Amino acid sequence: MTNLFPMFVKLAGRTCLVVGGGTLAEQKISSLLDTGARVRVVALEATETVHRWANAGRVDLALRAFADPDLDGVFLVVATAQSAELNRHIFHEAERRGVLCNVVDVPELCAFYYPAVVRRGDLQIAISTSGHSPSLAQRIRIRLERQYGPEYADWVAELGATRKLVLASDLSRECKLELLHSLASRAAVEAALERQPELTAKGSTT
Repeated sequence: MTNLFPMFVKLAGRTCLVVGGGTLAEQKISSLLDTGARVRVVALEATETVHRWANAGRVDLALRAFADPDLDGVFLVVATAQSAELNRHIFHEAERRGVLCNVVDVPELCAFYYPAVVRRGDLQIAISTSGHSPSLAQRIRIRLERQYGPEYADWVAELGATRKLVLASDLSRECKLELLHSLASRAAVEAALERQPELTAKGSTT
């Protein structure tokens, strides 16, 4: 089996294509919009939400059948068409052009997979089973959501601000690395999270 390379990709400003306009496509479009990607949608028909995004100028919607030139200038494509034959054609055409393709719910027709993701501000934890069991990935996500609560969003933001100050200091490289590691240690994390209720309470009274 081919080993996957895990990475987080910046899609802001990149053109991404979604073929299909149903509820499944809607979910994929929403996740792409969250990244700042430029989203094109080609579908014979689309949900009210997709139409609303199009009317607001958030997506470029073309209500027609898919054509191969739709892949021109595209960074990645997500295929959710009802026709298995069409989805397979899109995958092979995307492969020929060097465009990343994901045919939803068909692992063998995917150059990349959608992981289950725990999001806490800038902290993202992605879980993948390489398409073998999305249900297991979702179960693990739920467990991690309990372990890493919403308070981690503020903690990660605080770490980021502190990291900039440390890197801009006159400390030696070794001292900077030691300090940064200590700031993200288990003890430091637990101490910061214990302060979160207190900090939240103070913020609500100001």
